[in-house]
Amino acid sequence: MKVVHIIKATRIAGAERHLMTLLPALQRRGVEVSLILIHEPNKPVADFAPQGVTVVRVPIVRHIDFTVIGRLRTAIRGLKPDIVHTHLLHADMYGVIAAKLARVRRVVMSRHNDDQFRVLLPMRLINRVLWWLSSGGIAISESIRQFCIRVEGVKPAKIHTVHYGLSVPQRDRRDARAHLIAELNLPNDALILGIICRLVAQKGVAYALRAFARLDFPNAVLVIAGEGNLRPSLEAEARALGIANRVHFIGWREDTASLMAAFDLFLAPSLWEGFGLVLLEAMAQQTPIVAASVSAIPEIVLDRETGTLIPPRDPAALAAAISELLRDSALRRHMGLVGQDRLETSFNVDRMADLTLEVYSHL
Repeated sequence: MKVVHIIKATRIAGAERHLMTLLPALQRRGVEVSLILIHEPNKPVADFAPQGVTVVRVPIVRHIDFTVIGRLRTAIRGLKPDIVHTHLLHADMYGVIAAKLARVRRVVMSRHNDDQFRVLLPMRLINRVLWWLSSGGIAISESIRQFCIRVEGVKPAKIHTVHYGLSVPQRDRRDARAHLIAELNLPNDALILGIICRLVAQKGVAYALRAFARLDFPNAVLVIAGEGNLRPSLEAEARALGIANRVHFIGWREDTASLMAAFDLFLAPSLWEGFGLVLLEAMAQQTPIVAASVSAIPEIVLDRETGTLIPPRDPAALAAAISELLRDSALRRHMGLVGQDRLETSFNVDRMADLTLEVYSHL
């Protein structure tokens, strides 16, 4: 079986990290996998190359660039796949059409998010057409699957839920903590709260700042890893709340596993979330989670077992949940261990690859 995956990428984030794991796992199961990377000329994403996978690069000039369809069709014809599998908006819109023009009979779309623009009428109509053209689909969470059925009009039998899987070596928590304390010049008894995300409205970081300002733990610090258009306003809010000296914005980082291992708590106050691969990264390092109970998050974080779920946009509830866990180190350790066990049993790479292969085999 030959399968070509298509994605547009500008950096390695959730969906891209997913493919870095999934594609080699499919190869180990005998699938001949290739990747077509749609990229912007000034953002080549040179490090996006899943191990052992042939990567064909196709440039795109702007978001609306219908000329990319012809380039994709040529690339697809050269690879001669049995199945084309698209990921994210640009690959769906251009890749599905290009696959049909290349006379590929089976086309699969993966849905990785339920971004708010998808409920707008033009996008709903476009996606209804794309679902009609496709042979089947994969949603990365049941929440996303229900969104596609309700909003995009896909038939329930046509779309399947396959959760992300993750395999990350566990870091030494004491060593990771020592490195972060030294890097940021923190006190040795610091209670380290962490956030790793794009600094955009969806992630709800402002609510975490307001919750942090309510805490009565003088030795608590908040470490925020990530970049985005909201960084200047978030830094200004930290100053206005009087917590700037205990909030550390450290920018985009590649060493997320080490950061996770250094955190006492991981915070995910998102307003919506298609899945949240970063939650699995926390579980891999035995780090308990405090997260908003939105979208797919309750499918991943079990309330009072692997972490605590709170209502979105509620700094008071977030502060109360953080305070409870900061006061109880034994509960934090217990939740971290349960989280790691849940990752290994329910969100492992083998399960993700096997379920994906089932979808292909069915088609």
